[in-house]
Amino acid sequence: MRIVTATAVALALVVAGAPAAGARQPAAAAATEGIWRTDGYGTVLSIRNGTLQEYQTTAVSCLEGASARRTGPDAYTRTDGTVLTVRTRGDRDSGSVRADGDVGERNLRRIAELPGACEHQGPRDSLAAFDVFWQSLEENYPFFAAKGVDWHAVRDRYRPRVHAQTPPDELFAVFSEMVGPLHDAHVAVRDGDRIFAQGRPGTVQPDGTVDARAKEFVVERDLKDARNLQDFANGRITYADLPGGQGYLRISGFTGYAASGAPYAAQPAELDRALDAALGRERGRPPKGLVIDLRINGGGSDALAVHLAGRLTDSPYTAYSKRARNDPADPTRHTRPQPVYVTPAQGGPHYTGPLVLLTGGSTVSAGESFTQALMDRPGRTVRIGQPTQGVFSDFMVRTLPNGMEAWLPNEEYLTRSGRTFDGTGIPPHLTEPVFTEEEFAGGRDSAFDRAVEVLRSQP
Repeated sequence: MRIVTATAVALALVVAGAPAAGARQPAAAAATEGIWRTDGYGTVLSIRNGTLQEYQTTAVSCLEGASARRTGPDAYTRTDGTVLTVRTRGDRDSGSVRADGDVGERNLRRIAELPGACEHQGPRDSLAAFDVFWQSLEENYPFFAAKGVDWHAVRDRYRPRVHAQTPPDELFAVFSEMVGPLHDAHVAVRDGDRIFAQGRPGTVQPDGTVDARAKEFVVERDLKDARNLQDFANGRITYADLPGGQGYLRISGFTGYAASGAPYAAQPAELDRALDAALGRERGRPPKGLVIDLRINGGGSDALAVHLAGRLTDSPYTAYSKRARNDPADPTRHTRPQPVYVTPAQGGPHYTGPLVLLTGGSTVSAGESFTQALMDRPGRTVRIGQPTQGVFSDFMVRTLPNGMEAWLPNEEYLTRSGRTFDGTGIPPHLTEPVFTEEEFAGGRDSAFDRAVEVLRSQP
């Protein structure tokens, strides 16, 4: 399951420091004062007197989200250190909001006042929670037709089972049954410590146990004769030099590289430390070929994924474009596609040679956006293994009236030709089994062996 990134991080705001009362506002801050609606995302932002307040809206609800305080001319900072930048454009009736570490921004349009539903508190019971839950997916989820799910029929079936006093356990079960047939790992229901999410059939969701088992197998079997075996980024990244001169880079996620509470800048810095070692700074030359192993990758920050791609090219190119659903009544209407670029990183060695990417059904979210970012990489990139999970969008987190949460995707990631891989995942060029019980039992790693064979066959 994706660690909450652009959607949840950008707008799940909490109070931080603020200017002293009565202090004169900078001109940039004054320009952003007012009420703003985001294109897509069902969100309204109110910026008044140094405070940014989020409102999550649907046709049946307006729920107050978290808030933040201004910490710079354009900046609003949450207590975990994430910085939001809010700016106006042109006539100052349009603008943008971007989260520290995000790969894109959200467009803002100034509106005269808060929606009427935001001015009063609605009911907080289980029936109200049901209605907001259903409506949130109805207005924002892009994939009902592709999944073959009639969401209106789902409401007709389940709403009679819910009343104002339905216990939380029963409501959680109802919500889980409603979204289960979507088989979408980015659709989740949360009630305290309980989370329900269900991925594509035949795949295994990455977690600590799955990751530890795969890593132990790889180290003992694939890397037994390797040199310079090193762990980086709190163990999320492993590098080794293979006997034939190729490099092996295992990445189990695009998050958690630095200490908890560290500013975002600490994350790419730790990633760069690993890449400096992997791409040749310490030995003075790059590897003859490179295997990047994403077969168990739980996702995280798309920005870190794009940062890594920037170390694998000397030429800029477009990684993908992303768009969000932008009409509550029409799932075919979207925001304008926003391109995400791979720019060659400044400083540190680059690797531009042949590359093999290992993927599987446990390659999820930012692991998949990284895979997509390499599809148009200059130079040869070969994908080996199994299709990825098929979930790309950032999480859209909706707080329900009773305190539960619904997590859902509302974005599509597009290739240059306009294709998406949601649901199906990105297929490999060469198909091999990935961490099956038969492979474990037989001491085989067919995908890794094929990768080494492909690289050694390069001129």
